[in-house]
Amino acid sequence: MEVAVATTRSRRPRASKLHSQGLAAHIFLIPWWLGLLLVTAIPLFASLYLAFTDYNILSSPEFNGLENFQRMFSDAYFWASVRVTLVYVFVSIPLQLAFALLLALILDRGLRGLAFYRSAFYLPSLLGTSVAIAILWRQIFGDEGLINQALGLFGIHGESWLQNPATALSTLVVLNVWTFGSPMVIFLAGLRQIPEELYEAAKVDGATVVRQFTHITVPLLTPIIFFNLILQTIGAFQAFTQAHVVSGGTGGPANSTLFYTLYIYQQGFANFDMGYASALAWVLMIAVAIVTAIHFILSKYWVFYGDD
Repeated sequence: MEVAVATTRSRRPRASKLHSQGLAAHIFLIPWWLGLLLVTAIPLFASLYLAFTDYNILSSPEFNGLENFQRMFSDAYFWASVRVTLVYVFVSIPLQLAFALLLALILDRGLRGLAFYRSAFYLPSLLGTSVAIAILWRQIFGDEGLINQALGLFGIHGESWLQNPATALSTLVVLNVWTFGSPMVIFLAGLRQIPEELYEAAKVDGATVVRQFTHITVPLLTPIIFFNLILQTIGAFQAFTQAHVVSGGTGGPANSTLFYTLYIYQQGFANFDMGYASALAWVLMIAVAIVTAIHFILSKYWVFYGDD
C-alpha cells in the first residue's frame, strides 16, 4: 500500500512538469498561430468570398455569383497568360533539373574545393527571383546588352532579345534554368547516399558508365528527382518578379511574357478589379493542386523507394 502511494506521488510531479512544458510550448506558438490566422487563413477565405463578387476596392463588394469565372472563357489575355505560363513551366523545369543533375554528378566526383563550388552554384537560387537580378537580366539581353556585344565581335548585329516576342520568353526560361543551385544541392546529397558497392559490383559485371547511370543512379535517385520536380514546378507556377521587371509590368512584347501571376497583379492592382483577380488566384491554386496530384499519381510508375 505504501509503495502504491509513493508511486502515485512520484507520478504527480512528473505529470505536472509535462503539463507546464506543454503550456509553455503553446505560449511560444501563439505568434505562429496569429500569423497563420491573420496572414494566411483570413486573407485566404476573404479572397474566396471576393472571387464571387464585383469589387473595385473603392466600393463595397457586390455578389455576382459565377460571373468572374465565366468571364475567363472569353478573356483573351487570360488564355494568353495560361499559354505563356504552361510553356514556361514545362520547358524550364526539365531543363533546370537536367542541368542541376549534371552539375551534381560532376561535383560528386570529388573535386577540390567542393564546398566553394557548392556555395557558388547555390547562390543563383538565392538571387534569381530578386529584382536586382531581373534588372541585370534586362541589361544582358537588351539591345546593347552583353549578349549582343559578344555577337558583335563576330560581326553579328543582334536585336533586343526582350523586345522580340519570339525570344522574350526564352530569356526568362534561361533565367529559371540558371537558378539550378537549390535542386543541385539536393541531388548532390542524394548521390552521396547511393552505396559505392553497387557501382563496384556493376564494374565487375562489365557495366559501362552509361549503364551504371541508367540502372543504378537514376532508379535510386528517383525519389530525389520527384521531390525536386514538385518543388520547382510549384515555384515556376508562382513566378512573377522576373516577368514584371523585364517587361515593365506589361507582359510584353505581344503578351509573350504575360505570366499568369503577372496578369493577376494587373487585374488586382492596375485595374483595381479585385473580384476578378481573386477568381484568377483561386483558379491558379486549383490548377497547381491538380498538377501536383497528377505528379503524385504518376509517381508510382517511375519513383522507386528502398522497400520497392
